[in-house]
Amino acid sequence: MRNLSFFFVFCLLSSLSHAIELDFCVGDLSLPRGPEGYACKDPAEVTTDDFVYTGFRGEKTPNNVFGNNVTLAFSDVFPAFNGLGISMARLDFAVGGVIPVHSHRTSEVLLLVKGSIIAGFIDTNNTAYYKRLEVGDVMVFPQAMLHFQINVGKTPATAYVSLNGANPALQLTPTALFAGNLPADIAQDITLLSRKEVMRMKRIFGTA
Repeated sequence: MRNLSFFFVFCLLSSLSHAIELDFCVGDLSLPRGPEGYACKDPAEVTTDDFVYTGFRGEKTPNNVFGNNVTLAFSDVFPAFNGLGISMARLDFAVGGVIPVHSHRTSEVLLLVKGSIIAGFIDTNNTAYYKRLEVGDVMVFPQAMLHFQINVGKTPATAYVSLNGANPALQLTPTALFAGNLPADIAQDITLLSRKEVMRMKRIFGTA
């Protein structure tokens, strides 16, 4: 038992020492991304600008059928996040705009900075947890849960989210079903929608 305890302590110390071998690993986007992220940029070429992201500046105009504008700061656009296990995004909503049901590989925390939205998620028991949020409110969406946001105020809304992965991915359920190459007859079978409704959705996304 004592030897087993020593083994676990050794494993813990080994993992900690591995975790601090490098101060940072700014991603080298000129190389392919692997399962662990990007290879590190040569430290001699890293500058302060590598650690600053300016993509959230200014006004963002909602520009799609959902009435939103999502600005992602994942490791492929902000390489300083590479290897750190974090990322961010800015969500801008027109009046009545939504972020439709979607999921990530990670957990997410949202901070509302303008407007009023309803935000929520649905767990694997099909229980929905949702609430109207006001400026300054924070909500957490557990890992891989389907979740959504709806602007229910009378003005545009803005929120910032942080996710515990440098490349958390984003899969919107409506676009997964209707904006890709899934045949209409299969979409009809798995959603219980009529052929007319499926084709209407495909026309919205330009895939009919």
